[in-house]
Amino acid sequence: MSTSTKAADSATPAVEVSGLSKVYASGHQALKDVNLSIRSGEIFALLGPNGAGKTTLIGIICGLVNPGVGHIRVDGFDVVREYRATRKRIGLVPQELTTDAFETVWDTVNFSRGLFGLPKHPAYIEQILRDLSLWEKRDNKMLELSGGMKRRVMIAKALSHEPTVLFLDEPTAGVDVSLRRDMWQLVSRLRDNGVTIILTTHYIEEAEEMADRVGVINKGQIMLVEQTSALMHKLGKKSLTVQLQEPIQAIPEALSGYALELEADGSELTYTYDTQSDHTGITGLLAAISAAGLHLRDLRTKQNSLEEIFVDLVQEKRA
Repeated sequence: MSTSTKAADSATPAVEVSGLSKVYASGHQALKDVNLSIRSGEIFALLGPNGAGKTTLIGIICGLVNPGVGHIRVDGFDVVREYRATRKRIGLVPQELTTDAFETVWDTVNFSRGLFGLPKHPAYIEQILRDLSLWEKRDNKMLELSGGMKRRVMIAKALSHEPTVLFLDEPTAGVDVSLRRDMWQLVSRLRDNGVTIILTTHYIEEAEEMADRVGVINKGQIMLVEQTSALMHKLGKKSLTVQLQEPIQAIPEALSGYALELEADGSELTYTYDTQSDHTGITGLLAAISAAGLHLRDLRTKQNSLEEIFVDLVQEKRA
C-alpha cells in the first residue's frame, strides 16, 4: 500500500519501537534493545533520571537523531523510509526554547504550519493561541515574551500542523503554575480528540494524575511499562500509622516482629506492608498492640506515590 493511501486505524499503535539500540560516536550507548508500543489515543508518560535515554529516544522517533539498530513506526509508517509521512504526524515540544526573536507570535506559529505544506487556517491558529492564553500576545515579538510565554508558543508551534502524535519533552519544567494548568487542560482536550500524547516530566505527580500508562527507562533500557493504576497497585506499598494516646520511649519487644518505626516523639507507630500480599498482618498487629497495653488514638493509611515507586525501581536496578 502506498504512502499516499495508507492510513492508521485504531488497531495500529501510534508509536512502535522494535529492537532499537543507539551508540554515539563517543562510544556512549544511549539505548539498548528498546521495545515499546504506544497505543493510539493514550497519554503515555516516559520517566527516567537524567541521562537515561529519554531525549535520545524521542529524538530518534521524531527524526532528529539518526537511528542505530532497530525499527520505528509512527501510525504504521517507517520513520526512515517514510520520513515525510511520519514527520507530518508528529508534533514536538522540545526542552530548548528555539524561536526567531524578532518574529511575532502569530507569524511564528503560522509559519510553522506552512513548513508542513498545509494551507493557512487562521481560525485554527487563533483557537490554539486562545487555548494557551496567547491571543492577547499575538502581535508581540518573541523577544518581548517571558520564558513561560515562550514555552506556550513552542506548544502552539507543535500543534500548528494538527499532529496525531504529540511529544512533550519536559514541557512544564521551570514554568509557572498557570501554564501548567493550561497545558494539562489542553492535553486532556487533545486526547479526547484522538491525539496520542507522549510526555517526559520530572513532575512525577503530573504523570500519576494524567497518564494512562507509564514507562520507566534507565541506562538506555525500558525497565517496565504499566497502566498507571496497575503500577501503583502492583508496586506500591501502603503504610499504616498508629497514633497512640500516650507516647512511648521504645517499641515493646512483643511487637518486634512487625518491623515498626517509632515516630513523632514516640506518639506514632508506622507499619509498612505489601498491597499484593495475601495477608497484610494488620489485624494481628492491632491485636498485638492492644495486648502490649498500648491504647490507640487514631489510624491512617498512605499509599506510596509514583515518584517513590520510581526511585525504588531505579535504585533496585542499580543494585
